[in-house]
Amino acid sequence: MKTKSLATIILILFTITGFSQKLNNEKITEQINTYKNDIRGPYKDIRWFCTDGSIRQPKDPCPENIGPGVQHARYKDAVVALGEQNHIYFGQILAYTDIKEFWDTEHNHSRLKQYQLDKYLRTIDDGWILQKGQYYRGSIQSEDEQAWGIEFYKWLLADQERVAQNYFLIRQSLKDIPHEGDDNTSQLMRSQSKVISDAYEPFMDLRVKIHSQPEFVDIQKVKDFKQKHTAKITTSLSKQIDALIATMQAFYKPIDASTFLANAPLVKKLAIGKKIEAYAITSATDTPKSIIVNSSDLLLELRAAILEETNPEIKLQLLDISLKVEDILFKNAPKWEPESVNVLLEKICYLGMATAGAGYAETWEWEQLMGSLSKYEAKKMTLGELTAILENARREVEWSAAMVKATYQDIVSEYTGFEPKAYGFIDDKIRGSIALYLGKAVGELGDFIAQESSLSNKVLDIQNQSTFRGLNPGYAYGELVVVDGSPDEIEVASDKIYIFQRPPADLKPVAGIGTVAEGNMVSHVQLLARNLGIPNAALSDENLKDLLTYNGQKVFYAVSNKGNVILKLEKDMTADELALFAKKERKEEKIAVPVANIRLDETAILNMRSVDADDSGKLCGPKAANLGQLKKMFPDNVVEGLVIPFGIFRDHMDQPMPGQTVTYWRFLNNMFAEADKMRETNVPEKEVENYQLLQLETLRTAIKIMPLKDSFTSSLEKEFSTVFGKDLGAIPVFLRSDTNMEDLKDFTGAGLNLTIFNAVAKEKIIAGIKEVWASPYTERSFKWRQKYLLNPENVFPSILVIPSVDVDYSGVLITKGLNSGNEEDLTIAFSRGAGGAVDGQSAETYEIKNSGGYELLAPAREPYHNTLPDTGGTGKKLATFEKSVLNEQNIEEIRALAETIRKRMPAETTTDYKGAYDVELGFKDNKLWLFQIRPFVENKKALSSAYLESITPKINTNKEIALSTKL
Repeated sequence: MKTKSLATIILILFTITGFSQKLNNEKITEQINTYKNDIRGPYKDIRWFCTDGSIRQPKDPCPENIGPGVQHARYKDAVVALGEQNHIYFGQILAYTDIKEFWDTEHNHSRLKQYQLDKYLRTIDDGWILQKGQYYRGSIQSEDEQAWGIEFYKWLLADQERVAQNYFLIRQSLKDIPHEGDDNTSQLMRSQSKVISDAYEPFMDLRVKIHSQPEFVDIQKVKDFKQKHTAKITTSLSKQIDALIATMQAFYKPIDASTFLANAPLVKKLAIGKKIEAYAITSATDTPKSIIVNSSDLLLELRAAILEETNPEIKLQLLDISLKVEDILFKNAPKWEPESVNVLLEKICYLGMATAGAGYAETWEWEQLMGSLSKYEAKKMTLGELTAILENARREVEWSAAMVKATYQDIVSEYTGFEPKAYGFIDDKIRGSIALYLGKAVGELGDFIAQESSLSNKVLDIQNQSTFRGLNPGYAYGELVVVDGSPDEIEVASDKIYIFQRPPADLKPVAGIGTVAEGNMVSHVQLLARNLGIPNAALSDENLKDLLTYNGQKVFYAVSNKGNVILKLEKDMTADELALFAKKERKEEKIAVPVANIRLDETAILNMRSVDADDSGKLCGPKAANLGQLKKMFPDNVVEGLVIPFGIFRDHMDQPMPGQTVTYWRFLNNMFAEADKMRETNVPEKEVENYQLLQLETLRTAIKIMPLKDSFTSSLEKEFSTVFGKDLGAIPVFLRSDTNMEDLKDFTGAGLNLTIFNAVAKEKIIAGIKEVWASPYTERSFKWRQKYLLNPENVFPSILVIPSVDVDYSGVLITKGLNSGNEEDLTIAFSRGAGGAVDGQSAETYEIKNSGGYELLAPAREPYHNTLPDTGGTGKKLATFEKSVLNEQNIEEIRALAETIRKRMPAETTTDYKGAYDVELGFKDNKLWLFQIRPFVENKKALSSAYLESITPKINTNKEIALSTKL
């Protein structure tokens, strides 16, 4: 008996241990494959669930005396465990789910999104985990799911703030969650066409057509295809094609708008009800143009009415009507075929309005664009004015795609790790949106302007080239690497050209780069690319997928000073282009770091108030020196600070290195000497680099455990208390690496070394100092310096220690218009929380005009932002997009700050620098705080390149164009 009991306990403990560990992707994939072949899928059995909490056998329904119950499946134990440990929920039964847990606020609404993703996977993969289980009778009762859906939306829509903050997600969810008004026929149509093309490759062309430019005539094309291929297709495939035809016929069946109010009795008496009634009367007989104009107006008015309404049942009815209006618009968009420029501009304007009405852009974002896009009634425009409209329209296309990605990318990336088919979900969402036709219309306008201005891209033979947009001028030659997924695990090479969905935050040297999500114009990655003449362009999702054909081929890539893009195969390069890469003396392109005036004898910790811009490169790096300068100029807007100068680092490097017979400093110099000997004996550069990286790894590891001198730690504690008014370990601080090899006249070095965020504990700060000292010897930092500096061995890190400011939002100011090229304009990019903009997050970006006003270049699209808790470290907080990051007061304060910096910085320093400045700043409770200032360094070689000048067309932006011009 005891033996049996012991065995039972061991089994239970084993089971608990097995379920308490997070499953890896391989194990989850195995589970998926098991469920696909199980007649019950992810479910264990069927049970009755009674209102008193009791659970009964399937043939023993809940008795009347305890009230009605619901019947559905129970999940397998492994499915429950996966939810508990990985927060992955397969085969969710809504009637089995708590409403608040399903909304899942703590995990950014992950469960709701997984439900949508699960539905998508079922449509494209023959039921996915329910391939056999979809026929498991009684596992899900549709009437119970419908009833649950209605109760869910009554609860969800009762909170007005929740609806405003999550309008896009809530509206999208209505397509998937049963509630008696749901319908997602368009996704089913795309999914069925994908399944057919995957099984029968000749269908691929029709699939592409249905995905990218769906039209009513596609029904006949599918019928013709079936007839033509009858002898080759299987019975199963024939049935799938018939099912697709039936779906397409249902999709293109005219929607009767007169039924809207019949199905929404609560809406009839409202002001919006009268507008819906008027729309229903006209839509039956209107032209496609009138239908799009009226549908767009109504979509935007419906959004406003939904956000103002307090009754959740009315909101639900309005949302369902909104989705049906979007369907009407989607079907009619390809039927409106503008024949002149002004009509094309009108179509773009109304599709842009509809995009905002459907939630793909926020209403405040649309208001920023509306003035520009609504000028279609003008008789004529200059080429410059028309180009400004194109840029704004193209932005909305990009913003709408970014909204989908910001909402779903996290969960799609997680699922893709164990189910690669999930990756297509975002593309499917974008292709099923109004933005598909907005993008097509914008492409047509881009083609017209390219023809008028000669500013055209020449990117191999891919479609829709007007969506390429140059960011940084430069040229490169090398292997093209197209990364259609996360860039974070990609090991890049300095002689290759990379196309990414988004730029990695810690990019190592590359020859060229292109990104779908550019992040923002002033992130560290973008500043490095601009500084070093690395060609950089933005492109569309569709462009990236087209470029996959050329992955692995040698190409020439160039971006002109005006932003036109050239990408061609090696065999098509001209003699002039080949000559650009003839072997040159490497030193011609490198920069020498000045070290003659460096003060290594200063080994005392300094108060930041005692340093200024003149001390940069002498006592400390430019971060500390320039922040000290700002403290003098703006004493109320800069925190106090401590500076650990170069001399303290150098003094510690003279200590014996563990495991070696020499000091740290001698070890480092021996490594550089040995590398020089290897080059003299013609050892390949790659071998030299590998040797150096191994030695630097040894050095880095040793520095991190280096003993700090007692005199230094005592001084640190004393100065910390004196300057900050609190003991070391009592307040959180930033430790910022500050070397003599950054913010040089021709080399920025932005973001190459380490910043320790928000450290509090004394031991964390002590360890952080050593980590910062070690950071210049990381592979990434070393490779950038090695590539562009003549004397990378002479790197000396100082450290700037400043108290943390838990800002509401932070960002970067460039005292130049990067988009306009106007030296008098300003560029600003801000993200919510701390540090996001410089790390490459999708930041809210403006160009502030010297002539007055400002232009929104991009809204923020990051679902999370950093917080800096008093206890140290960083926190993550969910962000929503219904309000702008910056307010009018902030923008005007930044304008005034820039004017002061331009006047006082040259006057109060001995520098001869006359260019733009790069300033890091933030706001806390609307108070401006300054954290850094540096020269904004551009690549003069790229800007003055004869070749880039030769491919930059001379554009007469004042050329007048009659808007009646035929397309």
